[in-house]
Amino acid sequence: MSVVSLGPSIMPILWLRVALGFYAVGLIYALVALTRRSHLLNRVALPAMTLGMVFQFVSLTEAMLLSGQLTLASVHNSESFLAFLVMTAFMIVYLTYRTTSPGIVVFPLVFVLTFIAATGQRPFLLTSPGMRSGWLFAHIALIFTGYAALFLSFGASLLYLVQERSLKSKKAAGMMSRLPALEVIDQIGYRSLLLGFPFMTLGLIAGTVVAQATFGRVDFLDPKVLLSVLMWAVYMTMLYTRWNAGWRGRRAAYLATGAFIAAVVAWAANYFSTIHRFVQS
Repeated sequence: MSVVSLGPSIMPILWLRVALGFYAVGLIYALVALTRRSHLLNRVALPAMTLGMVFQFVSLTEAMLLSGQLTLASVHNSESFLAFLVMTAFMIVYLTYRTTSPGIVVFPLVFVLTFIAATGQRPFLLTSPGMRSGWLFAHIALIFTGYAALFLSFGASLLYLVQERSLKSKKAAGMMSRLPALEVIDQIGYRSLLLGFPFMTLGLIAGTVVAQATFGRVDFLDPKVLLSVLMWAVYMTMLYTRWNAGWRGRRAAYLATGAFIAAVVAWAANYFSTIHRFVQS
């Protein structure tokens, strides 16, 4: 796979680093809100994260325009895109439930992903026909949307456990004193799963099509493929236990944590897979 330099243009990186600056402000105020009974998370952190999201969108769009294609298969662009999707999922939750509480978990992840994406990134152009495949773009976009929803579900699970413990101890301080009711947190986690599972499933199907077209087969023994199927199975188990076994609350939170760990391991497999690796940028 050949990589051709785009020359001196660094605007996508510049916009991404501007986004990182706004995310840093949002993260700092979110951390401050953990220890105080103020509304800094709403007044400062949320607008800052929103601006960061806007500049990140500009960065991704300009990178696409410069390269002439959707370059999501690179390490840096993929992490930036995932951070953007996580923020999008957070905004959907905020507009639906009018709570910024998931930001306690979401903002640190978005900042870390964007920081990695904004560090050492170089403009590039992918010339491999496979990278221009609509199936490949569909695979990446769908899978990443599933990842974003799964992380939001994990964040809601953490908040559920914290809120449950806080209520039992009858001690709540700072941001924890303003967490939504347990039923609302549980609903956020469940709806995130319902949103993410179809995307994850369709993303795996699209990946199968890409593998068949590129290699003529799907190697289920490859670490990335094997772990992705395992992650999907855990995802499916989570939904099954919610639908049929009526698992909610703490048990559902623990299972969501397990699914998130499986997703992280599957993501890390991108760096060890022999047939499924991000392009270095």
